[in-house]
Amino acid sequence: MHFLVIAYDHPGEEGRRRRAAARERHLAQAASMSEVEAVFGTAILDDDGAMIGSMLVMAAESRAALDSWLRVEPYVVEDVWREVRVNRCAIGPSFLPAGEISP
Repeated sequence: MHFLVIAYDHPGEEGRRRRAAARERHLAQAASMSEVEAVFGTAILDDDGAMIGSMLVMAAESRAALDSWLRVEPYVVEDVWREVRVNRCAIGPSFLPAGEISP
C-alpha cells in the first residue's frame, strides 16, 4: 500500500539549522530502507525557495511498517519535522510502472 507523508519543519533559522544538520543522514537512510520504499519525495519550499518541509510517497506493507520507519527517520529523530501527517493514498495508473496497480 502507499502512504502520503507531509511534514513541516520547525520554522525559521532553527528549522533550517536542524534540517541542514540531519540532511545527509536523511538521504543516506533512504538507501538502506528494507521495510518501506520511497516512491517519490520532494522538499516543500517557501516563497523565497527555502526548504520548509517534505512530501513523500512511501510504499509499505502496512501502516505499522511505515510507523516503524518514521521512528528511525533522521528528520523525526533529530526533531527537524515539527508536524507530520500521514494518509493512505492511491497512485494514479499513469504514474505506475506498466502492469502495477495501486491498492
